[in-house]
Amino acid sequence: MDNEKNLLRNKGKSLLESVREEKRNELSLKLTNHVIHTSWWKEATTIGITISMEHEWNTRYLIEAAWKEGKKVGVPKCFPKDNHKMVFYHFTDFKDLEKVYFGLFEPNPNKSKLVTKEEIELLFVPGLLFDSKGFRIGYGGGYYDRYLKGFEQTSLSIAMEKQIITNVPRDQYDQPVKHIITENGVLF
Repeated sequence: MDNEKNLLRNKGKSLLESVREEKRNELSLKLTNHVIHTSWWKEATTIGITISMEHEWNTRYLIEAAWKEGKKVGVPKCFPKDNHKMVFYHFTDFKDLEKVYFGLFEPNPNKSKLVTKEEIELLFVPGLLFDSKGFRIGYGGGYYDRYLKGFEQTSLSIAMEKQIITNVPRDQYDQPVKHIITENGVLF
């Protein structure tokens, strides 16, 4: 199954990398617009969201919308040497980020406060490919699967329709997201 997941992971990365910057920004704005009109967004006072990489859907739009609406924003910090643990920190300014491995931007724990799992009412979960049951192919670190275990609040992924496949291979550790929003609106 790992080999199949790796093939799908590569397919998903290629798919995202093939989207031109102008189209990526256009789709990112569409996805943001769909998200901010959901009850999940409107009712959440604290969101958890990643800082997107260049080839991903631009999460800056969602972060700025959250700040504008007075929502608290938490961004993840990963600890690869600590059993792939991930925690979220309060985020108020893009200048407070530090560049870490693989070109990721994460919060500096010395400059910000922890946001607990229980505080996050809406968690945005990144992924490369998804199926209609909410299972996904991520980047392979298992950070979000660990975090989602026991996460009772709302989890959501944003994706373009081309990222939705018939079936994502999964094992006992894989955790689905509760909702997916595409450029055409709420998938489920």
